[in-house]
Amino acid sequence: MSGSIPFYQKNHRHYDRGYRSKEMESAVSQYQASSSSYAARSSSTSRGLRVSSYSGLEESRLSPIPKRSKPTYLAVDRENQIIGYVVPIFRGSQEFASGLSDTEEARMKESAGHMARRNLFTSGLEMERTEQSSRKTAMRESAERISLSKRIHENEEYHKRMNEDSLMHTPEFVIKPRSHTVWEKQCVRLHCTVSGWPDPRVVWYKNNVTIDPLAQPGKYKLVSSYNVHSLEINRCDFDDTAQYRASAMNSKGELSAFASVVVKRFKGEVDEALPSPRYGIVSEYGITFQTHIVEKFDVAFGREGETLSLGCTVIIYPNLQRYQPEVQWYRDDVLLSPSKWTHMHWSGDRATMTLTHLNKEDEGLYTLRITTKSGYETHSAYVFVRDADAEVEGAPGAPLDVRCQDANKDYVIVTWKQPAVDRGSSIMGYFVDRCEVGTTHWSQCNDTPIKFARFPVTGLVEGRSYTFRVRAVNKSGMSRPSRASEPVAAMDPGDRARMRGTSAPWTGQIIVTEEEPAEGVVPGVPAELEVTEATKNYVVLSWKPPGERGHEGVMYYVEKCVSGTDSWQRVNTEIPVKSPRFALFDLAEGKSYSFRVRCCNSAGVGEPSNPTEPTTVGDKLDIPAPPGRVVPIRNTDTSVVVSWEASREAKELVGYYIEASIVGSNVWEPCNNKPVKATRFICHGLVTGETYVFKVKAVNAAGLSESSQESEPIEVKAAIATPAPPYGISVLECVRDAMVLAWKQPAFIGGADITGYFVDYRQVVEGVVGKWHEANIKSVTDRAYRVSDLKENMKYQFQVRAANMAGVGIPSLSSETFTCAEWTIAVPGPPHDLQAMEVRSTSLVLLWKPPVYQGRDEVNGFYIDIKEAEAPLEAWRGVNEKATDKKYMKIKILKEGETYVFRVRAQNKAGVGKASEPTEPVLAQTKPGTKDIVVDVDDDGVISMNFECANLTPDSKFVWSKNYEEITDETRITMETKGNKSKATFKTPAEDDLGIYSCLVTHTDGASSSYTLSAEELKKLLEISHDHKFPIIPLKTELAVELLEKGKVRFWLQAEKISANGKVEYVFNDNVVSQGEKYKMNFDKNTGVIEMTMESLTPADEGTFTFQLQDGKATNQSSLVLIGDVFKQLQKESEFQRKEWFRKQGPHFVEYLRYEVTPECCVVLKCKVGNIKKETVALWYKDGREIKADEHLTFSEGVLTLEIAQISKKDAGIYEVILKDDRGKDSSTLNLTDQGFKNMMNEVFSVIANSSTALKIQSTEEGIRLYSFVSYYNDELHVTWHHKDAAIAFTDRIKCGVVGEQLWLQISDPTDKDKGKYAIEFFDGKGGLRRTVELSGQAFDDAYAEFQRLKAAAIAERNRARVAGGLPDVVTIQEGKALNLTCNISGDPLPEVTWLKNDREMVSDDHYILKFESGKFASFTISTVNTADSGKYSILVKNKYGTESGDFTVSVFMPDDVGGKKK
Repeated sequence: MSGSIPFYQKNHRHYDRGYRSKEMESAVSQYQASSSSYAARSSSTSRGLRVSSYSGLEESRLSPIPKRSKPTYLAVDRENQIIGYVVPIFRGSQEFASGLSDTEEARMKESAGHMARRNLFTSGLEMERTEQSSRKTAMRESAERISLSKRIHENEEYHKRMNEDSLMHTPEFVIKPRSHTVWEKQCVRLHCTVSGWPDPRVVWYKNNVTIDPLAQPGKYKLVSSYNVHSLEINRCDFDDTAQYRASAMNSKGELSAFASVVVKRFKGEVDEALPSPRYGIVSEYGITFQTHIVEKFDVAFGREGETLSLGCTVIIYPNLQRYQPEVQWYRDDVLLSPSKWTHMHWSGDRATMTLTHLNKEDEGLYTLRITTKSGYETHSAYVFVRDADAEVEGAPGAPLDVRCQDANKDYVIVTWKQPAVDRGSSIMGYFVDRCEVGTTHWSQCNDTPIKFARFPVTGLVEGRSYTFRVRAVNKSGMSRPSRASEPVAAMDPGDRARMRGTSAPWTGQIIVTEEEPAEGVVPGVPAELEVTEATKNYVVLSWKPPGERGHEGVMYYVEKCVSGTDSWQRVNTEIPVKSPRFALFDLAEGKSYSFRVRCCNSAGVGEPSNPTEPTTVGDKLDIPAPPGRVVPIRNTDTSVVVSWEASREAKELVGYYIEASIVGSNVWEPCNNKPVKATRFICHGLVTGETYVFKVKAVNAAGLSESSQESEPIEVKAAIATPAPPYGISVLECVRDAMVLAWKQPAFIGGADITGYFVDYRQVVEGVVGKWHEANIKSVTDRAYRVSDLKENMKYQFQVRAANMAGVGIPSLSSETFTCAEWTIAVPGPPHDLQAMEVRSTSLVLLWKPPVYQGRDEVNGFYIDIKEAEAPLEAWRGVNEKATDKKYMKIKILKEGETYVFRVRAQNKAGVGKASEPTEPVLAQTKPGTKDIVVDVDDDGVISMNFECANLTPDSKFVWSKNYEEITDETRITMETKGNKSKATFKTPAEDDLGIYSCLVTHTDGASSSYTLSAEELKKLLEISHDHKFPIIPLKTELAVELLEKGKVRFWLQAEKISANGKVEYVFNDNVVSQGEKYKMNFDKNTGVIEMTMESLTPADEGTFTFQLQDGKATNQSSLVLIGDVFKQLQKESEFQRKEWFRKQGPHFVEYLRYEVTPECCVVLKCKVGNIKKETVALWYKDGREIKADEHLTFSEGVLTLEIAQISKKDAGIYEVILKDDRGKDSSTLNLTDQGFKNMMNEVFSVIANSSTALKIQSTEEGIRLYSFVSYYNDELHVTWHHKDAAIAFTDRIKCGVVGEQLWLQISDPTDKDKGKYAIEFFDGKGGLRRTVELSGQAFDDAYAEFQRLKAAAIAERNRARVAGGLPDVVTIQEGKALNLTCNISGDPLPEVTWLKNDREMVSDDHYILKFESGKFASFTISTVNTADSGKYSILVKNKYGTESGDFTVSVFMPDDVGGKKK
């Protein structure tokens, strides 16, 4: 194992054993001997270190360490590498842990001590003799061990039976596992001691996932012995950084203990690498996962405050839902966890991480790691975060990485990193703000800016938590605040550690708890007191606790003394501190102090420690020196690798800032906004083709160093490297002593053109290869070469190397074994050097070179084959049925998104030869940014072809070809390239120039295009060229004529474009006319409008008008012929317009009188007038009689209206409106008689029809009624009812009518013949409007049933028994009088009559005489009324159709009552 440890680990103090004392080495040796002996006895199959619970108890007997000192127990492996530690069991729990009696325990201790002393002091010879002991001795020792184990087991069972219930208790961690920090590839072991009864079962977890040693053989090892449990992690890698948990469980309960393992990587040797995969092949399932990361995120740039998302698409095959990969994100090799700043998402096939609010702390190298059980895949890219715009112009960038250190109960030391951007003004200092957790109020901690990037914040309230932020300030103003720090509690570090309940990380030292602390002991003297940090604001002291400190914890008093005096002053007079670290404030700057510490507890205050050396208060940290020589190296076309020499003797270096500037600009921009600690950095985001210089600054807490010297200028373009190996070596021809080879160009040419190739060959004799020999000393530029001086019938292998300006690349793989034998076949050999150009979604152009071996006759044609890339060999199919004699072909049968391969076969008279090697797979897809050749004809008539490439690289060149052969003769065509555009110009285009012209851009992903110049295309271009040489002024409009107001005639045209030098001649009947009384000319050169106006037309103006234009050498003309009827019509219209103009000088009608029908079926006569004033009068007339103004006549906003409501025939007539005032008058007439009135009424009828509702069905007691409502009904409205598309002949049974706005059709006593489709048709003089309803099926049945019900109800209502009247509500009568009431009764059949008194039926007698006469009259008579007759009376009539009652009340009073009332 030691041989595999890197050099940096061998020199690390954790792994160097030279610092051990003799006592330590003795203890380690003794421990090794006793542990190995016990391991050999306990198990022959166990491997590694096995530790018993008593292995360290004899330490005090064998080691010269004093009794009260702390023994150290180190665990080492077979090669003496420290892999852990062993903690002894306290004396108080020994018997319980071992289960042995005192005598047996002493015997076991003595036996263990004897074996340890024997192994420790025995020489090599004695060890050899021990190994050769007799079989008898070995058997005796074995018997003793068996006997001892049996006695131990019996003793344990005895104690369990004696008091089993009292022993049962929940698991308890006597010693908890401790956290460790180790180097990569080292082993680590976590230990814990657990008590409990029944014996607890211990399970280990990693990040809450159970650890299964069988799932990863050799990675984890679990050991349990005498309640001591250990987890060994072999060869730790980066993924082993996690939280581990030991869970102890028995029937009484469960308890867990936690420990963290941090795996460090040495940055000097491995900078950006990530750990190796944790899993091998999933052997238990036989599945190997293949992981591919596609659609990867690239280098990203963001700004503070923005949101940035990174994402990759992940393809895992096979895709098993139950096996999901582990997705992890890293920044600068530090594992990231979800937080409010970072959101992570895994959708099953895409991993994304969103930085919700960018800060400069987020800058760094981000890595996505996808881990499966078969391995892992990673992708990394850098994220740069720029400063946000300053709130104050010129203010510096915000500080970053604010952290809290040395947090105590009343102070916190805040540190940060300086920003890279000061915006031209140096930073004067920093302000620190604090905010109590749970509030939003920030308070400033320092009154004046501090330059040191470290500041103690005092005045905190113990027990409260705070966050901090920092702002930078320069003469321009204050920066934005930094990102707030993580919350920190103001409390003693000792209290904080106890609250956390976790152990401190591994520091290289092993601290063992006292075995039996004494009580009431005054603590000893603190050790190793030193000043760890000193500035002008504070001093930090640290020390180690004393060896003797009593049973309870210790606290400390700190004292100070001015150098040169002996006056010691206690600093913390009120409360001693609990932590072995303390910060002192309020020291006088420039003075020297010494410090010492005393320990105290309840037993008293101990002696002071040795004082420190005198320390002068002030900033001891200096600004670092400038970095050394800066060297830039080309990387990509947008990035440069910058390396530099580290700052010399720099203390507490934070990192470096790199700046870049375009040569000559003198403007420096930061390349990174977060300091980098390495001396090499890749600067991204540079402009391709620009030349930059770089400089570097070093940073520590004291500030930024001066800038380094500027680097040498460097142009940003891709770095040049040697090309990759060629491939696809094949034989094109073979003769007795020579072979012609061909090969394919390397996939990567190294960023520069390939200058040539070198070919090597070697013999192969009976499978044994010989030495390589050079076939050519001078490089060849073609991808085909004839290798001569070979031996006939011998076998050879070949390899090819490509060369460019960077050098010669590595050779290709050896070719197949070829036999040098002359070809005698009649058909030609294979074509070679196939190339695919102009790749589009449905087409491409394939080029090839003819075969070297022609066969018996010359090659007379070629066949092209195609197949899908993944298809089998049987899928090859031909593209062309007829052989082509060209060495190129455009293939147009591709499907977008499909990948194809091609091959070519040559033929001669003897037949078709062997096929060429297939091309590389070609994806049929038009790449983004692809452009085609554009043909242009300039103003001088010059014809050119233009091609533009967006993905140009610095080494790219435009190569023009005709019929796919490079144009080298420029007698007929010239080529010119500027930037990313190239132009090929024809000198004198003619038939000799016909052909296919193509342009290829080198050092791109195949940017190319072609243009076919055919005879028709050439003719078209020559015509355009002629037009450009002899130009014509283009016209937007030809010469036209229009009439203006007052009847003026305007002749005009408009040219598309004309310069200020343009001229126009106006010609009438071949005579030039000029400006004068008759003709007015105008030429607006800005708009190109040319016009000529005439006041009026006379018969002499009949003829042809022409405008002749000239602008430089461009000319044009346009004519207009005005003769015959055309001229007469124009003249007539001109005169009319002239008269109209005069009419409109006074009050006039803008819109003449017309009518409108409103939705309410009112007719409104309206006209629009203009040029009116207050004195203007409007008079309405009908049939010559003036209409008096009333509420129906309005005149507003120039519109006159007359409303006619409920129009009828009496409203027919001729309506006229007259406008007049002192300027004149105008009139408008509307004829609403005969046809005019009919047309108006038809519009009214149309409005009525459109307002009608849908036909509805209603049942009545007579039958079924169909009806529709209209918004207004006019007596003139003509309506027709239809049944089954035939007009209905109305009878007594079927009638129609109108009730209000309801139009109805009544069908009395309907029958089945009445079923069918009914319609009502409104006549409006046009198409009319029809509303229909279907009265059949369920609709008829429902309506008929309702009719029967209503009919029966009507009959019942007419014939039911009724009390018609005649009965009063109340009858008041004097006692002794006679009462007679009569009422009318109706009903059919004759009702039954019943009288009731107080709801009881009455019977006619002498007192109550009840009669029902003639079936109509019912009488009620009381012959002599007495007081007993008072009450409620009712008459009840009833027949089969219903019952009705009439009620009345009789009140009888005494005659005395009346007299009393009178009184």
